[in-house]
Amino acid sequence: MVGELHRLPHLVELPARGIGADLIGRAGALLVDITIDTVPRGYRVAAGRSAVTRRAASLLAEDIDALEEAWEKAGLRGAQRTIKVQAPGPITLAAHLELSGGHRAITDPGAVRDLARSLAEGVAAHRAEVARRLECHVVVQFDEPSLPAALAGRLTGVSSLSPVHPVDEPVAAALLDECAAVVGGEVALHSCSGGLPWPMLGRSALRAVSFDLSTLTAADLDGVGEFVESGRVVMLGVVPTAAPGNRPSAEEVSGLVVDFTDRLGFPRASLPDRVGVTPTCGMAGATPQWARTAIELAQKAADAIADDPAAILK
Repeated sequence: MVGELHRLPHLVELPARGIGADLIGRAGALLVDITIDTVPRGYRVAAGRSAVTRRAASLLAEDIDALEEAWEKAGLRGAQRTIKVQAPGPITLAAHLELSGGHRAITDPGAVRDLARSLAEGVAAHRAEVARRLECHVVVQFDEPSLPAALAGRLTGVSSLSPVHPVDEPVAAALLDECAAVVGGEVALHSCSGGLPWPMLGRSALRAVSFDLSTLTAADLDGVGEFVESGRVVMLGVVPTAAPGNRPSAEEVSGLVVDFTDRLGFPRASLPDRVGVTPTCGMAGATPQWARTAIELAQKAADAIADDPAAILK
């Protein structure tokens, strides 16, 4: 998984510059037997198939058609390459979809379970379609930028009289594990938010976690280390998602990675199999030029780590 995941652009870049409309709206194309519609605050579960859901499905179909054409022209069919597809995770989806009464879906345990089941079935079908049409290996990423806030009870209700209570960790873990089991194959979780529940993630069925390295605190280090030591993968977000004033070099990017892993005490020889290199978050808000540059930087840094991690200078 690590050998390919950091090298590939996203099939559908769902997250924009945070928890934006694209993240939730385009999920409407993936949900099974649940449709969504727009409301002033964002999106709401709808009765019947809405124009918003039809539009989301149409856009996703266009994306897959365009990718298949580009894949064919590049001669990549059957070339043992990997594609990553992504969608909002069950917690973030329930946190940002409204029910008919205007409350967040996450306030209704039954609605949360239904959404998670629908999402998992839809993503599993999406993964299978991409694998079939491109004849490639497909990994799935669930974006969970709202997971820390949901666990900590920081989500706001529609009024001060309707608070959103914290989600219990066992409930969140069960939802994530159910989605991973239904989707099958390799499943990763991504979050740009700080405060990830590393002990919970360590007990989960997830094969990888992708995060913005700058959000880590000293309290997170043991959890990250234990996650990697369990034989799984961390994808370190170290490449800016928007063009910085001073563009980093690939050597600087790979240096950030080994500096972090050296502090954790990982032997550098294990890095190619346990650590990936990515942009800090989604690239939908980047210019096309910087998106290409960021992917190139991540690839070059990852290649350097794979070729000779011991030679990288911090």
